[in-house]
Amino acid sequence: MNHHRAGSGEPLVLVHGVGSHWQVWEPIIDTLAESFDVIAVDLPGFGDSEPLPNTTVTTLADALVDFLAAEGIENPHLGGNSMGGGIILDLAARGLARSVTAYSPIGFWDTPGRVWCQQALGRAEQLSRVLHPAIPALLGNAAGRTTFLSLVLGKPWDVDPRIAVDIVEGVLGADGFDAALASFTGFRLPDRTRLEHIPITIAWGSRDILLTYATQARRAREVLPGARHVTLHGSGHTPFYDDPAGCSRLLLDQLG
Repeated sequence: MNHHRAGSGEPLVLVHGVGSHWQVWEPIIDTLAESFDVIAVDLPGFGDSEPLPNTTVTTLADALVDFLAAEGIENPHLGGNSMGGGIILDLAARGLARSVTAYSPIGFWDTPGRVWCQQALGRAEQLSRVLHPAIPALLGNAAGRTTFLSLVLGKPWDVDPRIAVDIVEGVLGADGFDAALASFTGFRLPDRTRLEHIPITIAWGSRDILLTYATQARRAREVLPGARHVTLHGSGHTPFYDDPAGCSRLLLDQLG
């Protein structure tokens, strides 16, 4: 499994969402590496990691478990975004986490919310593929970035055009995208009683329109009442570009 490793201290494993790669964590890695041994992974079928024969949220979680064992990484802190948030909650339920910090994790939806997520991401991927040759030009201005990336970013107009292109290219280059997205239908969160023994933080951007903040953050509070629930005001579904300081702080709090 391809990964980026930096820093020293207690291990912190960072897990991206569907259609993404380890670089989504770049806005906060340097800050985290001052206090943690940071391991940001490319899940199989994403970034520079080879795909699995059968890609689902569960098989991706299994692959991450195998990776941690192979690397000798025991009882790490875990950070995850979107699909990665669901994966790290799965690992925590298996007793493999020191703490969990999940940003807009999957699984707190109702059926319409899950269908909206799958269809919105699927349509965005298809449109990006059709317009692929024109993507650099389209994302070269603030209006284009806002149109294309408001599904995942709270302030897409502020993102560097090169980063915006990299976000789209990450989706188009992800062999595991379609299968992982389809597997959301069968994904279920673990029993909350298996998550009560470690610190858990659930963070949601107030501008998240993919896993809608107004409904799913509320449901997360109901499902995991013992967790710490945080709103990242002004941030979207992938908040690290919108509020890197706030996102870093939530992970650094685990050292306390």
